[in-house]
Amino acid sequence: MRISRTRAREGVEPAPIFVLVAPQMGENIGAAARAMLNFGISGLRLAAPRDGWPNPKAAAMASGASLVIDQAQVFDDLDGALSDCQYVIATTARRRELATPTLTPEEAARELRARVGSGQRCAVLFGGERNGLSSDDVARADAILSIPVNPAFASINLAQAALVVAYEWARAGDMAAIEPPREQDTPASKQELAHFFDRLETALDAADYFYPPEKRPGMVRNLRAAFSRAGFTEAEIRTLHGAIRALARK
Repeated sequence: MRISRTRAREGVEPAPIFVLVAPQMGENIGAAARAMLNFGISGLRLAAPRDGWPNPKAAAMASGASLVIDQAQVFDDLDGALSDCQYVIATTARRRELATPTLTPEEAARELRARVGSGQRCAVLFGGERNGLSSDDVARADAILSIPVNPAFASINLAQAALVVAYEWARAGDMAAIEPPREQDTPASKQELAHFFDRLETALDAADYFYPPEKRPGMVRNLRAAFSRAGFTEAEIRTLHGAIRALARK
């Protein structure tokens, strides 16, 4: 049964953005879009889709969720897709060496409800069909969402993962209204964090911090994960920029 776009839009509320990282098959993108709209989520971003965009197979598989497909945004990389986001959750079944907090789908939904309700722009990351999210992708997240699946068969389809997260989001919808944050407590966006990371890494390179050189990628990843986990505000990021500036003068 086809649903009119006007009717579909009536069921949409402020919600987290679903970001698909390097998705491969248009059919999976369309199925994820359909799962999203089933539970009132319409914001879809694609980071480096393999087959480009628009994708007719995605539109066909969405089957009525054209609201999601038509307004989907495409980015060359994950940093671009997250630049204006303030809180990010990565979905992954694999254990990571990063000390990023791990949430159940129910816990993640409650956290997202609280943050979206207070005016923050939030995103949920889903990895590509072949390899999922890389460690570098996960390092950009504030938390990890782990779906409790059979450990002997932990691989889960992209659309299935989107469905689980969207369902828990809808189920958490009876939460009480959250008081908006004070202006000075506004969380830093991922773009602001990325600018800070770049500046910090430049300063550390100048101080020969990354040694031996072959360990640099892992050290950078751990630093990014640690700062992402801290949940800095815009004011705190400005303070850290000042600290780097003062150290550089020395």
